[in-house]
Amino acid sequence: MVYRFTIISDEADDFMREIKIDADAKFIELHKLILQSCGYEDNQLTSFTICENGWEKGQEITLEEIDTDVDEDCFIMAETPLSEFLEDEKQHLLYTFDPLADRVFFIELSEITTGKTLAQGKVTRSIGEPPVQALDFDEMFARNPIIDTSSIMDDDDFFGDEIDSDEIDLEGFSISDEF
Repeated sequence: MVYRFTIISDEADDFMREIKIDADAKFIELHKLILQSCGYEDNQLTSFTICENGWEKGQEITLEEIDTDVDEDCFIMAETPLSEFLEDEKQHLLYTFDPLADRVFFIELSEITTGKTLAQGKVTRSIGEPPVQALDFDEMFARNPIIDTSSIMDDDDFFGDEIDSDEIDLEGFSISDEF
């Protein structure tokens, strides 16, 4: 069985990738094809998330084993075949390529071809430029600070007149030394 995936991004309108891969291939092979098709380095803790009911997040398949206290099964890309979680056309996945900024590609299992196999996955269509792989937070905040405090902190009038503690009404407040 051969799967055809369509990959898009909400960050780059003209970006689209199409990948064909055997259903018995592991998630790691799909991961490598995505990286290759985008020119990304393999230096992020990426993951796939199987979606249910549209884009509702379900089971996660990670690049490396993550030690958690949760009683949830852990699935690793190198050990998990695509067919273990994917069986229906139009099924959705998320591929987190920048985990620090929680940036994802939206993936749809567009077509399942039965009766055929594919020795090696391949990128069959590549349109547009992908978004940058990882955001540089220092550069991002330098260009677009969320709050520019430089002008506020230099303004002597920002905090107003000095506060007279006699004018503060503490009625209704109880002060306690206990925590």
